[in-house]
Amino acid sequence: MTAERPNPPTTTTPPPTEPVAALGTATAAGADRSPLPPPPPPPPVFSPNATVVVDQVSKSFGSLVAVSDVSFSVEPGVTALLGPNGAGKSTLLRVLCGLTPPSAGAVTVAGGNPRVDAAARAQIGLVPQQDGVFERDSLYDFVHLAAVLTGVADPDQAVRRALASVELDPALDRPLGAFSKGMRQRAKIAAALVHDPSVLVLDEPLNGLDPRQRRQMITLFHRLGEEGRTVLVSSHVLDEVERFGSRVLVIAKGRLAAQGDFRAIRALMNDQPLTYRIGCSDPRAAAAELLREGVVGSCNITGPRLVEITTTDAAAFRRRLPAICSAGSIRLEELHPLDADLESVFRYLVGP
Repeated sequence: MTAERPNPPTTTTPPPTEPVAALGTATAAGADRSPLPPPPPPPPVFSPNATVVVDQVSKSFGSLVAVSDVSFSVEPGVTALLGPNGAGKSTLLRVLCGLTPPSAGAVTVAGGNPRVDAAARAQIGLVPQQDGVFERDSLYDFVHLAAVLTGVADPDQAVRRALASVELDPALDRPLGAFSKGMRQRAKIAAALVHDPSVLVLDEPLNGLDPRQRRQMITLFHRLGEEGRTVLVSSHVLDEVERFGSRVLVIAKGRLAAQGDFRAIRALMNDQPLTYRIGCSDPRAAAAELLREGVVGSCNITGPRLVEITTTDAAAFRRRLPAICSAGSIRLEELHPLDADLESVFRYLVGP
């Protein structure tokens, strides 16, 4: 196990409106995107207000390098960890929570090393990507066990408060195994919140939630951030990350590919077309109007009620689509981002 480093240097993080830091490729539109040798890593820049510091962390499993020389710091508020499936997000979060030791580098959370410092570990609430529930337990018993194991003074009150925050009824008496995926996700979030942690780590927490539940949980994450907690939430879906907040860490192939303000990262991708599938009652009419307004680059009718479009301005497209459907009496049934895994985005940022 790597020994914990002393306090990190206290240089100031660039303000979020400055250009995003991206590694390994040119960022100008039309530039040569062939893979380049990675530049030497810049010296770590840590915020003096950081509650989470990851300093040159690597994690290997035999010959497989899952995380490679990653450094960043996270302040109170909501920070999104964005990356495609298999990028190393879950491994990095496990290291950050002290569940597995880094092969190199050091992690500091709430002033201590969570691997060996019980006080630091007690400040972390973790929502793992895996279900991680006892399927025969009731909802109340599952969250109550988390309260007892974390030493909460009044477990019953803490359980009811945590369940209220995720809009679940503590009186539900059917076993967790009979819950929907979305309800189990919310039960996990309640269990992570029950001991009132200062650092909340959520690995793909919106998987399985319906649109209303997603809005509720995103609102909850923002409220927790506004209360002064550090909320680090991972996702592979670009549209989700845009709603989490402006601060984004981008990880791909185990490396930190970019970090900074979400708008700056989107600016790196302005010439990268994103693809959406639209389900509606009249796809030809919707496609014709989207093309006429210039918010999409191409349309392809793929079924009686389906059309796929590409756009380089996803925000404008999402604003105009409901208005176009309403004006043309078109029933909008589905909107699904086909680039949700962001592979095209990450190929742009770090090369093939």
